[in-house]
Amino acid sequence: MQREKVIELLRKYLPDGYEDMICNWLFEHPIHFKIVNPRSTKLGDFRPGLNGKKSQITVNGNLNKYSFLITTVHEFAHYFVFRNHGLKIQPHGSEWKNEYRSLILQLINKKKLPKDIEIALMNSLINTKASSCSDIQLNRALKNYNLTKNKAILLEEIAFGTSFWLSGKLMIKGQLRRKRYLCDEINTNKKYLVHQLAEIKPHEKK
Repeated sequence: MQREKVIELLRKYLPDGYEDMICNWLFEHPIHFKIVNPRSTKLGDFRPGLNGKKSQITVNGNLNKYSFLITTVHEFAHYFVFRNHGLKIQPHGSEWKNEYRSLILQLINKKKLPKDIEIALMNSLINTKASSCSDIQLNRALKNYNLTKNKAILLEEIAFGTSFWLSGKLMIKGQLRRKRYLCDEINTNKKYLVHQLAEIKPHEKK
């Protein structure tokens, strides 16, 4: 695909000013980059190229532009670490954290990010998490830019003991355990640890 067409495509998913950087990486490195349908278990994915095959990065296409950018950087950090160290290291070990921090600094230095995201990213450099979902401050900042933010209600926003729907399950909000609430599924009495920033649907009692 021609560079101009790649730039045009990336503009639909990335904040202004970052399409050139991502495009450069795509043209400079032998990698398959795919924008895919939403997955409930992950925002992006990296698969190393083995036996002569290209590495592959996939990113969910329903992310807001800042989440898409940071997820893409997260997965490219995996690629660069794989290229330099192979598979004999931890997926989110010190090598990945150092690479990810270096790439995040490139984003920040462009001075094109909203202030709340810039601050959250700066803080993330101190204690880098394995994903943006694990970083409460960053996750909260990114959710501010969701296209459906006016419709989304977070688990942390409802009261203790309130019932809600999540992934087709009717649950009751319980006590907070670090970053997750211990919730009971009403129909089965099973207990689930649900992230405090999970998007839920309130249960409208008749």
